[in-house]
Amino acid sequence: MTQRLHLVFGGELVDPSENVFKSVDDIHVVGMFPDYASAYGAWKREAQRTVDNAHMRYFIAHIHRLRDEETAASPTEEIGV
Repeated sequence: MTQRLHLVFGGELVDPSENVFKSVDDIHVVGMFPDYASAYGAWKREAQRTVDNAHMRYFIAHIHRLRDEETAASPTEEIGV
């Protein structure tokens, strides 16, 4: 069974009309979630908590899309960490 991992993260943006973080060091990593529904719940809680700051944005990253399970060596494995 394939896991559909999702990462929820956010922080203050330089300009609310663009997705550029003011400080990468200050990015808030909310957590990794096993499905979209739980990631969405976490995203919604953080977005509502910071609603008074127009520069704050939270995102859901679909981590499972970074891996091609059908290929022996996916592009992320080729990096050679």
